[in-house]
Amino acid sequence: MDLKALHKRHVLTPWVAQRPLDPPLVVRGEGVWLWDAEGRRYLDLSAGLVAVNLGYGHPRLSRAIAEQAATLAYAAPSLFHDKRALLAKALSDLAPWPEGARVFFTPSGAEANEDALKFVRHLTGRFKVLAAYRSFHGATHGAAALTGENRRWPAEPAIPGVVHFFAPYPYRSPFYTEDPKEEAKRALEHLERVLLHEDPKRVAAIFLEPVVGSNGVIVYPAGYLEGVREICDRHGILLVFDEVMTGFGRVGAALAAERLGVVPDLITFAKGVTSAYVPLGGVLVREGLARAFDETPLPTGHTYAGHPLAVAAGLAALEAYREEGLFERARRLEPFFLEALRPLLDHPWVGEVRGLGAFYGVELVRDKGTKEPLSPWHAPFSPPMQALLKALFQEGVYVLAKHNVLIVAPPLTIREEEFLEGVERLSRALRRVEVEVG
Repeated sequence: MDLKALHKRHVLTPWVAQRPLDPPLVVRGEGVWLWDAEGRRYLDLSAGLVAVNLGYGHPRLSRAIAEQAATLAYAAPSLFHDKRALLAKALSDLAPWPEGARVFFTPSGAEANEDALKFVRHLTGRFKVLAAYRSFHGATHGAAALTGENRRWPAEPAIPGVVHFFAPYPYRSPFYTEDPKEEAKRALEHLERVLLHEDPKRVAAIFLEPVVGSNGVIVYPAGYLEGVREICDRHGILLVFDEVMTGFGRVGAALAAERLGVVPDLITFAKGVTSAYVPLGGVLVREGLARAFDETPLPTGHTYAGHPLAVAAGLAALEAYREEGLFERARRLEPFFLEALRPLLDHPWVGEVRGLGAFYGVELVRDKGTKEPLSPWHAPFSPPMQALLKALFQEGVYVLAKHNVLIVAPPLTIREEEFLEGVERLSRALRRVEVEVG
């Protein structure tokens, strides 16, 4: 049976036209490697969708999932469950609030953002919510409304009350400056102006990825997140960090809020909480806010909220992160990662390499002077970008791409020699296509 043809015939693949698809048919994974049905192996330089933080085949997680399946495979969310309690306590201990937190579990990051949207409106009695352009918060209707790029468009007309603003992007400043300090200053002035026109007393929350994720791995200049926090405090607005990608060691700490030193009011999470072994997301709500639900019904729910297999995987993942020192490992290796990626700047198509921890964006341009993107914004991949993605598979490396940015975010367990090998394979693919396309 030709399983690859069967997959193409019957499975719809997200976000792309189906006809030209020709990826490998992967059947096995171990560590940072994937194998296809023909026995070829691929180094996963993006941890799947920036999710498989512990790599493939981790024995602790596999064992925990199997043991839970044999013990209790499902428990209704209205019942209490031992692993739910233990994981919620462990996540509360990771949260940046001395008062602690409560957790609402969801099946995914998109649903976590949907529910956080409900929470902030309920908690504040306000309706409007601000979110950044060049953000992604999920594909469900409410999460898509928060999203600030083209993946929002299929959900339009989106739910009302969401207003977008421009956040800093130093490489392509929307504020016409090359000075990071000035970029932060102008971005905060812009946010204040948007709030003035929307009436801050009507704004429930500002949603932000503390480091922009799939839209380019953009690290905000110093002072920006601190300034957003101050604006929120001044106007009684809640600050929500979407840490679906940045959480669980990705930026060199358990949470980006810890690494960046800015404390939000709610945190949404998913992906790395189980290393993507079982779908799980959630909303961390600081205790002072969560108390509002002690006498008022919680305004949301899911059949698979805190699914036993998922929370068992989450507990095992947190144990692995701690025992293997993986919350901090990416920060220790950050100089090594940056040094290994820096030679990519010698390529004529590489305009910038940026990021922190184990989370990097390689921005591709047609011309370094004009910064014209190699692939246009909000459109299918350009022929050169399509050729590069094909060449990467031919070189035996998987790299996630969005628009004209390659996202280098390997499993946190990657060895230094494996990372160097992955970057060399990426470099070879670039050289080959640069010559072929010209």
